[in-house]
Amino acid sequence: MAPTSTPQTPFGRVLTAMVTPFTADGALDLDGAQRLATHLVDAGNDGLVVNGTTGESPTTSDAEKRDLVRAVVEAVGDRAHVVAGVGTNDTHHSIELARAAEQAGAHGLLTVTPYYNKPPQEGLYRHFAAIADSTGLPVMLYDIPGRSGVPISTETIVRLAEHPRIVANKDAKGDLGRAGWAIARSGLAWYSGDDMLNLPLLAVGAVGFVSVVGHVVTPELRSLVDAYTAGDVQKALEIHQKLLPVFTGMFRTQGVMTTKAALALQGLPAGPLRAPMVELTPEETAQLKIDLAAGGVQL
Repeated sequence: MAPTSTPQTPFGRVLTAMVTPFTADGALDLDGAQRLATHLVDAGNDGLVVNGTTGESPTTSDAEKRDLVRAVVEAVGDRAHVVAGVGTNDTHHSIELARAAEQAGAHGLLTVTPYYNKPPQEGLYRHFAAIADSTGLPVMLYDIPGRSGVPISTETIVRLAEHPRIVANKDAKGDLGRAGWAIARSGLAWYSGDDMLNLPLLAVGAVGFVSVVGHVVTPELRSLVDAYTAGDVQKALEIHQKLLPVFTGMFRTQGVMTTKAALALQGLPAGPLRAPMVELTPEETAQLKIDLAAGGVQL
């Protein structure tokens, strides 16, 4: 049974884009994934995104993706939304991943803009619509032109919002003006996909976050969104400002690299990274400790 959702918050308000734990020899660590998922939900996450960029989806196999979804659903699926990343730059492959995720028990799908091949807006529309047509699961678009090379235009977002299963957007475009217009015109549930902009995006209509820093500060993110939705903007601002060193530190390099280092510092399941990602240098780890401590994170 999937957790309760509403049209306004179809996946809850606070979700963490979870890393994929690996064993020391680089294999998928399903036990570690279940322990990490349980820890994150206990900390206050409404949901988890698995097989996203922070989950090293470019370097995990289709079978590993399926097994990870099944394991996380088994661990926390009765009390948190499990959203499976299924985006690729091949529509047919994405449909296969979407169907496999549905069979593995996922509650929703995250579909990133096709990367590298840079399709036109009509190609984006057909890609996302075909994925949404392929299963019965609700879909969250993922707009991140810094990685994909192509933004989803406001007009395309509005058009996609007419699909009954496209219910949300994860916004990592970094453009508050466009976000405001797209929220107003589309009616989609809007989730911040850029932690530094969590509070500003709430101000233009976002309902929550799909966060990387949620690995280490979920209670604070929960307090921030709860304060804002209760009308206590000053408290939300104070929390945002307290977290600025964490936002900065976790993105000095690729988020998955710093996240796995931070989890290791806390004794939580993470394991090594798969090439071409690499572990932090000792100097980078020392800086991360300084940044996290400045934001109140206990190590």
